[in-house]
Amino acid sequence: MEEFRPFLVDRLVLSLINRKQIALNDFERTESGATMLKDDSRKSVLTAWQKRKQDEILHPFLGEKTTVGLMVHLQARLLARHLRGDLDAYPPFIWK
Repeated sequence: MEEFRPFLVDRLVLSLINRKQIALNDFERTESGATMLKDDSRKSVLTAWQKRKQDEILHPFLGEKTTVGLMVHLQARLLARHLRGDLDAYPPFIWK
């Protein structure tokens, strides 16, 4: 999962912050000291996540167009092929 964190999560979160779609007042502190995202803001984040998963990219190893939402699945299949011995090495997902 770490190979996807910058491409999927960090990019989405930074985009939401830079576009001012999420801000400090979208969070609340509970009595236990935890910081929670408010319900309305959570819906906005989930909506942005669903839209992000529909974006199309060119897979760097396969050379085929795919959606962002299928990247984890495709990489899991490539890992399985490597573990079975069908691929000499696992091609990690590196986005440029």
